[in-house]
Amino acid sequence: MSGTAIGSVTVTLNGSDHAIKLPLLPGTIGPSVFDIRKLYPELGVFTYDPGYGGTAACESKITYIDGDEGILLHRGYPIDQLAEKSTFLEVAHLLLNGELPNEAELAAFERDVLLHTMVHEQLRQFYNGFRRDAHPMAVICGVVGALSAFYHDSLDVNNPVHRRISAFRLIAKVPTIAAWAYKYSLGQPFMYPRNDLGYAENFLYMMNAVPAEPYHVNPVLARAMDRILILHADHEQNASTSTVRLAGSTGANPFACVAAGIASLWGPAHGGANEAVLKMLAEIGSKEAIPDFIAKVKDKNSNVRLMGFGHRVYKNYDPRAKIMERTCHEVLDELGIKDDPLLDLALELERIALHDEYFISKKLYPNVDFYSGIILKAMGIPTSMFTVLFAVARTVGWISQWKEMMEDPLQRIGRPRQLYTGHPQRDYVALDERG
Repeated sequence: MSGTAIGSVTVTLNGSDHAIKLPLLPGTIGPSVFDIRKLYPELGVFTYDPGYGGTAACESKITYIDGDEGILLHRGYPIDQLAEKSTFLEVAHLLLNGELPNEAELAAFERDVLLHTMVHEQLRQFYNGFRRDAHPMAVICGVVGALSAFYHDSLDVNNPVHRRISAFRLIAKVPTIAAWAYKYSLGQPFMYPRNDLGYAENFLYMMNAVPAEPYHVNPVLARAMDRILILHADHEQNASTSTVRLAGSTGANPFACVAAGIASLWGPAHGGANEAVLKMLAEIGSKEAIPDFIAKVKDKNSNVRLMGFGHRVYKNYDPRAKIMERTCHEVLDELGIKDDPLLDLALELERIALHDEYFISKKLYPNVDFYSGIILKAMGIPTSMFTVLFAVARTVGWISQWKEMMEDPLQRIGRPRQLYTGHPQRDYVALDERG
């Protein structure tokens, strides 16, 4: 794509007789982009785009989002089809390798993941260095980064075999690391992974089982967890993915890059939104209190926000939200939760928001976080683990994006520029001469 322009725009600075042409490069679908790489060398100016909302920082074949139409595609496949028909490891194969696997390829891929679910035994000692009440995201951020201290045989980022082994290690070990962070917070024994279980089953087993008695994974809950992982597997160039790519552009090893992505995901504006939804519903308290809450949301001076609605990218109904809503009902039915106050409150809030002109005009539709928090709460997972589950799912997206970047011949170290508005050059003033 990057070498074939479909047009150009001529740029001339005021007062200058020098003009350059900026090529217009097409995507397969979605908006085309102007190649501005020659703007500074030729004209001596940068573009100004805080938050990079109008800047394409890379070329990618992995994920496509059309926020206005509510479309999310992984390698061209709609997210709803993948969530309904695939398993998480099928989607992981798709993101990493570009195609859905056949039966033999899937069996081999699953086997390769299973071979790496264990972590180095010395690594479990790291947990003892954390306080019991440490946030699980702090724990997994540190432990994932420490993986590079144990697996020296896969740190050459220029070696495709090393990149592949690192990808399997991260996809396989992050659930183990995450489940152990949860067990550590409870003071319970760590449960080792079982290779006779599926990916989501194994994660639920490591989180919930204890050595004193057998634990059987509920297949409905396992399918719900698998679906949650699929829906969070990748989401284009968001903050944490961009962080992974930026770190990776320096040549840093993939374990360090994913740890950086985990740190970025930890931010409440990114990975902590489903926690915020539950907190919001608890603060509302009842259906009767919704009108007053809605009024505060509309009041610009109240600082009250409607969590779980709207999205930086989606200006339509989040395609993942409909799947998550259906999954929510399946989980509550399986667990025998008939009249869940939080779900009733959530549904009423959704109904009002979808019919209120204020929210319609602002395109504040339910997003994936609106229902996922209710599902995880029903499954007995504490809110402190919500973002951790997000990290487990997103690891495959991060490592796929990292791998794609490392294989891109145009890849170079990331170096954003700035609009400097500080002091111009000035001379040093001696201490006794300062006013």
